Parts: sequence; C-alpha cells; structure tokens
Amino acid sequence: MKNLMNHVDTIRDESLDGFAAAHTDIVVLGPEREYIRRKHIQPGKVALISGGGAGHEPLHVGFVGHGMLDAACPGQIFTSPTPNQMINAANAVDGGAGVLFIVKNYPGDMMNFEMAAEMLDQDSDIVIVNDDVALEDSLHTTGRRGVAGTLIVEKILGAAAERGYPLRKLKALGDAVNKSIASMGVALTSCTVPAVGKPTFQISSKDMEIGVGIHGEPGLKRVPLASADAIAAELTGAIMKDLSLKSGQQVILLVNGFGGTPLLELYLMVNCARNILAKAGINVVRYLTGTYVTSLEMAGCSITVSAFDDEILELWDAPVHTSALRWGM
Repeated sequence: MKNLMNHVDTIRDESLDGFAAAHTDIVVLGPEREYIRRKHIQPGKVALISGGGAGHEPLHVGFVGHGMLDAACPGQIFTSPTPNQMINAANAVDGGAGVLFIVKNYPGDMMNFEMAAEMLDQDSDIVIVNDDVALEDSLHTTGRRGVAGTLIVEKILGAAAERGYPLRKLKALGDAVNKSIASMGVALTSCTVPAVGKPTFQISSKDMEIGVGIHGEPGLKRVPLASADAIAAELTGAIMKDLSLKSGQQVILLVNGFGGTPLLELYLMVNCARNILAKAGINVVRYLTGTYVTSLEMAGCSITVSAFDDEILELWDAPVHTSALRWGM
C-alpha cells in the first residue's frame, strides 16, 4: 500500500497542521495538536465537543464551526484521544453554559470521554451515538457502534446549541435524535493503517463485507459481490426494520463514502436507496451525499436514515459553516 506521507509517526500531526492552515477563517489548532476548536467562541452557549481516532476525516475536525462542534479531539489513527485532550478542549471553548460530549460507542472513546467528564470543573454530560444496526453486540462489550449517524447528531445538536438550548435540553434532544437514526455499511475492500502496512482484513475482488464498521473491522457477513440494488435493499431493509418505519413517514437520507468510493457510485446508491424507501411509502425530504465518515481508503459506503419531527427538520436546515459541511450562511 502506497501513502502520501513523510513518516508513519507524523502523518496525523502534519495533516492537522495542513488542515488548520487551510481553514484559518473557521478553526484554530490547539497547543500540542490536542484539539481543533472554533475560531470564535460564543459566550453563554453550551460547548459541544466530540472526537475519535484519525482516519475518519472529515469526522470530527471537519465539523468544527458555526452550527456544529465547538471542538474536536483527534487521536492517532483509529485510536481514541486522551482524557487530557478532552479536558483541555473543554477549557478552551468554555462559554460558561456547560459542556456536552458527543461520543461514538466504542470502548476506548467511551472510557476516555467518561473520565474527562468526571474530571471537568464545568457542568457536563454525554450523548452516546450507536446508530449501526449491523451488530447488536459489536465489540462484545458496548453494544452497537457509532458510525455515520454521528454527523446527524452533531448537526442537530450544533444548531440547537446555537439557539441557546441549555445543557439538559441538549442532552435529551441528542438521546432522542440518536434513537431516530439507523445506519448500515458495506465494504468492497479493506483499509490499510499506515503503521501496519497491510490490509486489516483480506477480501477477494468477488466478495463484499456486509455490516462493516469504520475501523476496518470485519462486518456481519461476507457474501459474493451483488448489484447496487441488492446491496441497497439489504442495508435499507435492515434500517427500516430497526426504525420501524411506516408508510407516510418522512426521513433524511445520508449516503456516506468510506474514503475510496467515487461520487458516481455514491449517487447511484442514493437512487437505489430512494427507490426502496419510496416503494415502502417513505418519503425522503432531505439528502446528504458524500465522503464524511471514512475508514482511510476503504471502498464502500454506508446508508443512514433519520426519522424526524418538525423541530429536528428545522434544526437540520439551520445554517452551518464548517470545513466539510456548510449551507444557509
């Protein structure tokens, strides 16, 4: 596997330097590269902080800015950031109204964010994202994983925080939004962690991995490569079942690339998923398509569906200005 890099030990740090330099109008890189924060801190607003291992870009650093996160803590590739990173980020963006951590449901992230919340002087709480319907007992200890639905949680809570929602109301809203989201992914290839230098798992050109996670871990099952319609039917069918979607419901549809899939194919999957939902009487009223929650260079995609009420749709449509997501500004 070939990579654009100088050295495996510096790839994360040099990438953060480039990211911060390219987006000086939006973000600031914290000391020792512990976090990326919003350039302009808003007093009196609950601070939203997320984070996780590098290799998932633009998640999370790409969602720092107006209408989303106040700070993101990047760990090394596929490695949780430390509690000290989170505490220092929280102190840097403290607006005096408390801190809400948005955490993907993986053991390392959960442990470190919980430790940080306990050690903080500020009032704080945690929203756990666990939208992956593929494996109910993912990683054997923490239940289902947090994947691309994290973007939707961060967007909704970011808009609500901009409107002045207090910490407890944001926590309740985040938990409700998480329950309204379901995701499932498919991988056509594995990914290669630069420090390892070989694919995380082996898969032939004739097979695909259904229910894959975002750290290169194998999925629910390995099956022969099928048509896009068949893939979309399996993923979307599992999502509809999980959310108990009924005819007449309206939803947000996110089709997310894992890092190695061209937009040509992602929009094809949008069409496949849209047709399946339409046949069930479910109306997609908002779309988001692109490479947002990645697994390095993995080829494949995930489908995420979010049911909503009027409040959530209004918050989804609210202005956002980050490096990776922006509208209405």
